[in-house]
Amino acid sequence: MTQTQYTAAALLAATAAAGTLTYAALSAQSQLFGKLLIAPQNPNEIALTYDDGPNDVATERLLEVLARNNTRATFFLIGRYVQQRPAIARAIAAAGHLIGNHTMTHPWLAWQSTARIREELTHCNATIEDTLGAPVRYFRAPHGARRPAVFRIAHELGLTPVQWNLLPGDWKPISAREIADRTLSGILRNQRQNRSSNIVLHDGGQAGLGQPRLPSVEATSLILQHYKNQPEIRFVTVDSWN
Repeated sequence: MTQTQYTAAALLAATAAAGTLTYAALSAQSQLFGKLLIAPQNPNEIALTYDDGPNDVATERLLEVLARNNTRATFFLIGRYVQQRPAIARAIAAAGHLIGNHTMTHPWLAWQSTARIREELTHCNATIEDTLGAPVRYFRAPHGARRPAVFRIAHELGLTPVQWNLLPGDWKPISAREIADRTLSGILRNQRQNRSSNIVLHDGGQAGLGQPRLPSVEATSLILQHYKNQPEIRFVTVDSWN
């Protein structure tokens, strides 16, 4: 092999390795860095999960929609918002929903130091537990970004990492009907693959409190109404899959 060929081969190998690492860090369902809770093979089960709350107005309206439909959901909360809106966090728990850790400030954990990862998870855990008086057992990395240190620290803290298999993109400026249609299409696709659906919606946003998430709330109502007369469909929280 000539020097040029050797260099080209080395560059290709490096590019392939970088691509693999990026996939492992960012692909929602990749388990190359560690085991994740995603969704089992039960096409009749659906988990509604909400990231980035608690959030003024939207979270409270969402709780009303879920209560009217007798549905429990999973909320992955940002610690700094729990500090600022503890009453909303308590309302989520009082309504019987599952609450998980979504870090303190919502960074891309895959690119953070080990010390920063530990601080984000530990501080969020402590904030939620001090507010609710109950332990936190589930964790979702912001953007799904992770590396081996994220798994190690999460497990040390007794946290189960949770990802998803349906992401409707409701943080974008789209209508409630489009959010609902994307979600229903994704559920159908998962059902064809004999999979449950673990759906990420948002009642808040990383940019700050007051994010406009009412379309997500209305979409939730549309989704629940769609399945109202389908008793075989069960809405569950992610702890039922662990």
